[in-house]
Amino acid sequence: MSENLPDCPACGESYTYEQGALLVCPMCGHEWSADAAPEATGAETVITDAVGNPPADGDSVTVVKDLKVKGAGGGTVKVGTKVKGIRLISDGVGDHDIDANVPGFGRMQLKSSVVKKVL
Repeated sequence: MSENLPDCPACGESYTYEQGALLVCPMCGHEWSADAAPEATGAETVITDAVGNPPADGDSVTVVKDLKVKGAGGGTVKVGTKVKGIRLISDGVGDHDIDANVPGFGRMQLKSSVVKKVL
């Protein structure tokens, strides 16, 4: 076992060990490839819409499928609803990565996979 193994990119602990081609952290259970560059493990993910276009803050998008809204009001956001002035977020609930004011529903978080950027 090598003494020069990198710290865990998930939790930062230095108890990393090799298991075959993988590096493993016993503290958090994170596994990653020993061949991966250290910069690649901490890189930000690129957000894309349902058709692969990268939206930006302030863009307008349309909803591509009916969305059932949970909560006090309930209801459904219909296909084709245009949402203006979106904001990309990295700390959304689950895999929700867009914060927007949806007409008729108010402020909510959306998944980028259910919207299409208006070009």
